[in-house]
Amino acid sequence: MHTRRTHRRTRTGTAAALLAASALLIAGCSSGNSPSTASAAAGEAAGVLAPLPRSTPAALTPYYRQKPAWRDCGVPGFQCATLKVPLDYAEPTAGDVRLALTRKKATGPGKRLGSLLVNPGGPGGSAVGYVQAYAGIGYPADVRARYDVVAVDPRGVAGSSPVECLDGPGMDAYTRTDVTPDDAKETGALVASYKRFAEGCGADAPKLLRHVSTVEAARDMDIVRAALGDGKLNYVGASYGTFLGATYAGLFPDRAGRLVLDGAMDPSLPARRLNLEQAEGFHTAFAAFAKDCVRRSGCPLGGRSTGVGRAGDNLRAFFEKLDARPIPTGDADGRRLTESLATIGVIAAMYDEGAWPQLREALTAAMKENDGAELLLLSDSYYERDAHGDYSNLMFANAAVNCLDLPPAFDSPDEVRRALPAFEKASPVFGEGLAWASLNCAYWPVRATGEARRIEAKGAAPIVVVGTTRDPATPYRWAEALAGQLSSARLLTYEGDGHTAYGRGSACIDSAINAYLLAGTPPKDGKRCS
Repeated sequence: MHTRRTHRRTRTGTAAALLAASALLIAGCSSGNSPSTASAAAGEAAGVLAPLPRSTPAALTPYYRQKPAWRDCGVPGFQCATLKVPLDYAEPTAGDVRLALTRKKATGPGKRLGSLLVNPGGPGGSAVGYVQAYAGIGYPADVRARYDVVAVDPRGVAGSSPVECLDGPGMDAYTRTDVTPDDAKETGALVASYKRFAEGCGADAPKLLRHVSTVEAARDMDIVRAALGDGKLNYVGASYGTFLGATYAGLFPDRAGRLVLDGAMDPSLPARRLNLEQAEGFHTAFAAFAKDCVRRSGCPLGGRSTGVGRAGDNLRAFFEKLDARPIPTGDADGRRLTESLATIGVIAAMYDEGAWPQLREALTAAMKENDGAELLLLSDSYYERDAHGDYSNLMFANAAVNCLDLPPAFDSPDEVRRALPAFEKASPVFGEGLAWASLNCAYWPVRATGEARRIEAKGAAPIVVVGTTRDPATPYRWAEALAGQLSSARLLTYEGDGHTAYGRGSACIDSAINAYLLAGTPPKDGKRCS
């Protein structure tokens, strides 16, 4: 149920989402502390990401001197290219990774401002796919007129030497794994599922799997910056993309240009705390959905007098029924709606309040008509499963990056059980599943190379950090925390629902960010929009 996934899509975290979510949920919880108190304590205890030397090592010079050979790539208005980066920055002669790039050239009028690199999050989301499908046409016309909009799939993702772990049927089995085990047999089945997933990843790319960290991806971005001919990196990163962008600023503060970090992550938190606070974020989003739902006629979670707690109880009761007896979906492959798939379907709709009507209809069909088709469709969208039963590599890369970036949240099922009360308090509906999802990195075939660290990026130009008050996947306190760490941050707040804020309908947010990207004028620190 990979909870740690914080993918930007209009949907950088339950079985697979919990299996996947645990990827974006990396945090270490402190017994007896509230999330906010423990978060502050964790940030104070974390080390600081040190910048790299300003001079380029001689062994990396050939990479920095590359020039992309742009070509038509079959998508109107876009060009594509590839660049080489070292597999291992400690041994640049040990092999290469090929990165996939795309760009839509500035359309004018007005002076060209260079390249604007865009990353939608994940980890594991295809930046190339996102830019070609949305950013290259959906970003404000003034921004597209002045910048070449550019995307690069990070190493291990989509077009850039993708990590693969399981085939379609294997992923189908993985996504329906019960992530709320009731006994030793079910616990053993969950552990076995995590192990099969990890073993598949290890068998596919044993060398690459050791080199897909966020630090390495950030170093790749500096090679991309140089290849594009830009003196500084201009960047819009959403969700996990904020962690990638902040890491770049921490490593190369003098090369950080206009950086927008939307739906921010807190890099100072260990895995268990990240997962715990994300669970709380999903509860905040569910509460907003439930309040909206019960005010409407026919809400499957209750009527107008139903409180959030009771609505959550009704949803949990439905999940428990599915745990005992999955319901039909009409799926061509015979898949039924399990508790894990239904939970992910609900979580998927938490990313965008625009999906709430679809979720109400899906829950109504499943809870009242015994038809799980719509919830399965939401779950499939989260996992990026197509109608042919094939999956993108999103979940594979998600786990690969997360399990390398931070030591595992839990080392054993017993540790999860001891933490269940804290997770269930943070999220009565999703907490149990998200806690068990946080176990997946315990069985990863390679040891983590990263650790929780503050990022200060001293000397960087102003960096805009954006937080949404009821963001499910990247809780607002993470934006506050990152803005408090970055020496040049300007915190921009959206008081609303959904994951991330830029380009989602707030004229206040969009105008503030556009002014920064086009004129270099950051918003006043603490500016709030609604």
